[in-house]
Amino acid sequence: MTAAPRGMRLHIGIFGRRNVGKSTLLNLMAGQEVSIVSPAPGTTADPVEKPMEFIPMGPVLWIDTAGLDDVGSLGEKRAAAAKRMFDRTDLAVIVFAGSWDSFEQDLNDEFVRRGVPIIYVHNQVDLHPGLPAGFPAGAEPVAMSADRGVGKEELRREILLRAPADFIEAPPLIRDLLAPGDLVVMVTPIDAEAPRGRMILPQMQTLRDILDADCRTLITRENRLREALSDLVRPPKMVVTDSQAFKRVAAATPPEVPLTGFSILYARARGDLAAFAEGAAGIGRLRDGDKVLVAESCTHHSIEDDIGRNKLPNWIRRKTGKDVSFEISAGHDFPKNLSAYALALHCGACMTNRRAVLSRIMAARAAGVPIVNYGIAIAYCHDLLDRALRLFPEAYAAFERARSGTG
Repeated sequence: MTAAPRGMRLHIGIFGRRNVGKSTLLNLMAGQEVSIVSPAPGTTADPVEKPMEFIPMGPVLWIDTAGLDDVGSLGEKRAAAAKRMFDRTDLAVIVFAGSWDSFEQDLNDEFVRRGVPIIYVHNQVDLHPGLPAGFPAGAEPVAMSADRGVGKEELRREILLRAPADFIEAPPLIRDLLAPGDLVVMVTPIDAEAPRGRMILPQMQTLRDILDADCRTLITRENRLREALSDLVRPPKMVVTDSQAFKRVAAATPPEVPLTGFSILYARARGDLAAFAEGAAGIGRLRDGDKVLVAESCTHHSIEDDIGRNKLPNWIRRKTGKDVSFEISAGHDFPKNLSAYALALHCGACMTNRRAVLSRIMAARAAGVPIVNYGIAIAYCHDLLDRALRLFPEAYAAFERARSGTG
């Protein structure tokens, strides 16, 4: 489980002032020295991430952050890096020791506004036994002395109680669309972006979801799809393809057979399919000179025919006939100010979690910038969006409303 993708992990963010014991708490929960601990304020600089197996929930990712009250120019940068972790946090642990004032309350209010569950940890209870004035009425903190190993099991139980439901019951990629025994054809191109000897993550996770639904699958490359379909006694329940092969796969798939893409399935499980479909209408409104943000959720070596950096920008220019520029944002970076962009393109999000994607959708909406993911954008550019979203009529209706200006 230590190798589980970070996007499948519950992201637990640890926040608070300097020297309240955040790093000590992480080391206690991890059972090893992950973060450097020192009495000197500001020891933790950049956020420290620790993946681990959390029985019985499964894989989690702890994020230890710098004290948000850090001072000076360097301290402000550390605090800013910590605040960027708000977007990735599925479960917030607010650590306090001896005081609770406007600083902790503002932190609390921010996570309440975001709808992020909160666990309060009253650390160093051996030194500060009573709850400080101002602590939220009715809230029950976990009493801990992390440096002495006190409170570990109590915090574990609280995490199980507070974790969002979708991490206890993982959201499906495809199994809710299937009945036991259904056959799904998966089209998986083998090109420069396919890792040697392996399949890419969305394909593997979709395959596992199909098997969990007690269904069957047939896997083929796009050049063998017609042959594979002709060998079947009856049509499959649906065909799922890598978005880059949409046009070729659509031509080979009978129109009565539902067709969609791995990236579109991910848009359901990791984001908001209707919001991304609505954003596709923004492609048709691009003008000469507009700037488009390409948001990748991971960092990877860019190849010559990279989907986000080359293929998709070229398809958009060809579809719209507009001279549009593209700017790349990779990994956890995401611009705070989106006003310079006419459109945001988001990757399939296989390497991040749903809350981070939803935060980006919220930021785009607040700025009035349409946001669409790769798979939906590719289907739009190839005039296949109605077919790719046939399984999801509400999402297609959101696109139609946005395109007609009635949404």
